[in-house]
Amino acid sequence: MAYRRVETYDEDVTAQLSESYRNIIKSLGEDPEREGLIKTPERVAKAMQFSTQGYQQDAVAILNAARFKEEVSEMVIVKDIEIYSMCEHHLLPFFGKAHIAYIPNGYITGLSKLARAVDVFARRLQVQERLTTQILGAIKESLNPAGIAVVIEAKHLCMMMRGVQKQNSVTTTSAFDGEFLNNNVTRNEFLKLVSSHLS
Repeated sequence: MAYRRVETYDEDVTAQLSESYRNIIKSLGEDPEREGLIKTPERVAKAMQFSTQGYQQDAVAILNAARFKEEVSEMVIVKDIEIYSMCEHHLLPFFGKAHIAYIPNGYITGLSKLARAVDVFARRLQVQERLTTQILGAIKESLNPAGIAVVIEAKHLCMMMRGVQKQNSVTTTSAFDGEFLNNNVTRNEFLKLVSSHLS
């Protein structure tokens, strides 16, 4: 049986975006009817819908879908969560990793739900600073933990392939709440664990 990929996209949105991208290609001096470009507007339209699918998703609902009562109070860390997002200033990608920790206060959530919550906000037109605080906000609303920490490290193509063209620059943003904000020992423990390579 032949391979067939099935993806679902809004036909009206795809048509509108395709027409816009066809005009962009033409405005740039290319021929949108050239063989290699004929299907490009539709491909980009679908790629953009995929890259911004977070607008149709609810991070708190995702976290609550696997919310369990559990009497534990030790730090939970999920690190190196891959992030792919789109800079809202230049519509160029930025990518990197998110590190999340929380201290339960009666409830925990499925570990994969933390990664999914990251994707909800990453798959939007974003700035890294807002992305960091939105992730923290969703975890706080869902679990109300004793503390939350979110650190994101990312490379931005708007800095790498245009403008200053600095290939090795990495942007780091952080957001802390509760014990991670008020207790230096707790915050330092998190930062040490995030930066270590456990075998």
